[in-house]
Amino acid sequence: MTPPVPGTSPGTGPSILEPLALYGAGFAADPHGHYRSLRAQGPLARVRIAPDVDALLVTDYHAAVDLLRDTETFTKDPRAWQAGVPADSPVLPALGYRPTAAFTDGAVHARYRDAINDTLALIEPHLLRAEVARVAQRLIAAFSAAGTGDLISQYARRLPLHVFTASFGVAPQDTERVVRGIGGMMDSDGDAAAAYEDLVGVVTGLVAARRARPGRDLTTYLLEHPAGLDDDEAVRQITLIMSAGHDPTTNLIGNALLRMLSDTGYGRSLHGGAMTAHEAIDDVLWRDPPLANMGAHFPRHDTEFHGVPLRAGQLLLVSFAAANTQSPPPTSDPAVRSGDGAHLAWSAGPHRCPAKQPALLMATTAIEQLTSQLCDVELAVEPGALVWRPGPFHRAPAHLPVRFTPLDTLPEPPVAGAPDDVDHVAIRVGGTPNG
Repeated sequence: MTPPVPGTSPGTGPSILEPLALYGAGFAADPHGHYRSLRAQGPLARVRIAPDVDALLVTDYHAAVDLLRDTETFTKDPRAWQAGVPADSPVLPALGYRPTAAFTDGAVHARYRDAINDTLALIEPHLLRAEVARVAQRLIAAFSAAGTGDLISQYARRLPLHVFTASFGVAPQDTERVVRGIGGMMDSDGDAAAAYEDLVGVVTGLVAARRARPGRDLTTYLLEHPAGLDDDEAVRQITLIMSAGHDPTTNLIGNALLRMLSDTGYGRSLHGGAMTAHEAIDDVLWRDPPLANMGAHFPRHDTEFHGVPLRAGQLLLVSFAAANTQSPPPTSDPAVRSGDGAHLAWSAGPHRCPAKQPALLMATTAIEQLTSQLCDVELAVEPGALVWRPGPFHRAPAHLPVRFTPLDTLPEPPVAGAPDDVDHVAIRVGGTPNG
């Protein structure tokens, strides 16, 4: 007998409760209202993440931690679930199987994870900070004389783009394809599959070029890693690092800037320093983490989890945002609540985000550079008028229009052939992670 799922009753036919949709403008505009409704169903709730694709969303903090750490009951391999999903579903670019650390378990996962960890370890913090500051200054100079700007398209999206494309050796003419590919797959709309395939195409060409001619970049190091990745494995790990690094970092910068700009202590301006970059980032990671709903897991067999019957291969997603903001809070200790030791924005367990430190450093440096140069910047619209990117997985403003006192500066001339007009990389080239 197939066990029931939340929202259904044995022997009564279809549920009278339709799954709440986590896509479209309604969810994007008020995710926390949706989370409050979902919590009424218990620790797991039925949701719809795309037309004809349902999932169970874990909204309880303790259930989320249990799921993320339970490698015996659950697998990260989505292929059994994927067999029942339409091949053209817009969520498959984000959730469909690929040979990467995100969709594997055990020894295979460890092999991929070691290659990723060792590659990311080549990023030197002091070089990264200097690189982010350099890129930030040039991006700000490009719009500072106008007195207006969009802090998403002109700043938050372009800054991590440069760091990742330069560090991996992506050709300058391909950088826009990379950001479109990453953004498109996470938006999970009708163009998601094409966006992801174009991203794969860029990285496939990059891997082929580095096989033929090694360079001084992270792609070359990954190809030479003792894990012995073949070309497809290397392509998939690189696309994973880029997609898991660029889009969430963009969202973290944008969400934190919005938090600072809408803080009443500022009078809706950054002037006065009422909230630091660290405080804004911490607040965002608790309340509006850049990846709001992800952490896909699948039961290895029919089972029960926190009182809810599950079918083998059923999709479970973790709502990091809902779990972090449940009431009563997951922890009442102010000392813990003020840090990142308890929130789930970086996930938990063996699949915890490996790029936490670089992402935090990039976001903090980007915000500090902006606030130090455009100290009277303020929102150009009411916060309620902002449009949020649709999609079940992320929390991100589509635009962040601002105004400020124009600066009497001109953009520096571009460096020929360099992504985003800068030709530096923030990695320890020619060495080893521990060397």
